[in-house]
Amino acid sequence: MTGKERILAKIGGGETDSLPLMPITMMFAGDVAGIPYGVYAKNHEALVEAQLAAANRFDFDYVSAISDPAREAADLGASIEWFEDQPPAINESKALIHDKAVLATLHPPDPANGRMNDRVCAVRLLAQRAGADRIVEGWVEGPCAMAADLRGLNTLMLDFGDDLDFVEALFDYALRMELRFAQAQVDAGATLIGVGDAAASLVGPRIYQNVVLPIEKRLVAGIQAMGVPVRLHICGNTRRILKGMGEVGAEIVDLDFPAPVDEARAAMGARQVLLGNMDPVRALRDGTPESVTAVLAECHAQAGRGYIVGAGCEIPRGTPHENVEAMTRFARSRQ
Repeated sequence: MTGKERILAKIGGGETDSLPLMPITMMFAGDVAGIPYGVYAKNHEALVEAQLAAANRFDFDYVSAISDPAREAADLGASIEWFEDQPPAINESKALIHDKAVLATLHPPDPANGRMNDRVCAVRLLAQRAGADRIVEGWVEGPCAMAADLRGLNTLMLDFGDDLDFVEALFDYALRMELRFAQAQVDAGATLIGVGDAAASLVGPRIYQNVVLPIEKRLVAGIQAMGVPVRLHICGNTRRILKGMGEVGAEIVDLDFPAPVDEARAAMGARQVLLGNMDPVRALRDGTPESVTAVLAECHAQAGRGYIVGAGCEIPRGTPHENVEAMTRFARSRQ
């Protein structure tokens, strides 16, 4: 089977010749290709070269246009700090929507321009060079993450208690923007869209269930209506919101390491495909091939048949190649 066939069969409940392998690689991929991360994040051709280098070197089943959370925010005019060999960062002290009134003045950016277009170009080139055999993953920010990018994380958390109507208006704006961005990536050749909603791990279960979950469901359903599956990734400790994450409707739920696989399986039911949740630093970067294999075996045992191999978040730079090779051997030896 090709990597694309393997992933699609797994999320469709069919038989596979081995477990799909879908670890997030960003800085690690750049290092494999010898490309400084500042270049990776700015130049879609560099990103594609790095993704292909890592996928070919370690037999990953997919390639991804993920790079950083600042693409949409940058195109809206947010203050972005750039670094030579690190991801760009949004300057929260100069939040774009420092005043709530700013929201009414913002028009969703056109994905045909700016940093969003650079991602669209990355998807198009990845589809041309790898799309026949591998899933090509586009990426958008989830509504809570996007709201935090524009408003400032700490301010957004206060807004949940102070002005829920404003939060919902901000979420609706983010939804419209991200659906447009996702459509541009699907049109360019993405065969799966990842949704990263890291800030959602910081709200309690009541706010998640009542405020965040409904907008995530609308985003996921909107992307699925474009004809592609969705991978939901929420960084951080999501143990208190696992049931809700399973209700979002994404074909793949990507678990960060603080959220145990067995708890996710119990909360989400047998049909939900799970990915993760190996500790990227202590288990993967700082482990050995033998310990990596043991951790993945436990994850697989807890998840059962609906499992995709990956770390809890991105493979950290500095991870020994033999440890990543151990991930590949494990995936290829199991179903």
